[in-house]
Amino acid sequence: MTIATLFSYIKIQIDMTDIPKCPKCNSEYTYFDGMLYVCPDCGHEFSADDTAEEAADVARDSNGAELFDGDAVTVIKDLKVKGSSMVIKRGTKVKSIRLTENPEEVDCKIEGSSIVLKTCFLKK
Repeated sequence: MTIATLFSYIKIQIDMTDIPKCPKCNSEYTYFDGMLYVCPDCGHEFSADDTAEEAADVARDSNGAELFDGDAVTVIKDLKVKGSSMVIKRGTKVKSIRLTENPEEVDCKIEGSSIVLKTCFLKK
């Protein structure tokens, strides 16, 4: 069996929808390299078992950086606050965020109001 035949066989065996995203940078361009999955963006190598452990219950910003209590973040998009006429403008700095039970949300104070923001609209 030649190397080209082997690679075509491996390519046929792996369905593209089964390849997980990179747990480090959340890139969707990972590929299978025989034994491990490899992320071409950050160079992280991982197995399929590692993704479930690393990705569970970790708050990440829009760029994939892990968020912690007390971090300062920036809003990346104008956000209308439900139930209010207030608009949080793009570029607003938010200091001292607090993580919630839901890894997709953080609690913070903006202009004296306590607000819950989605992490997909924040960057570290």
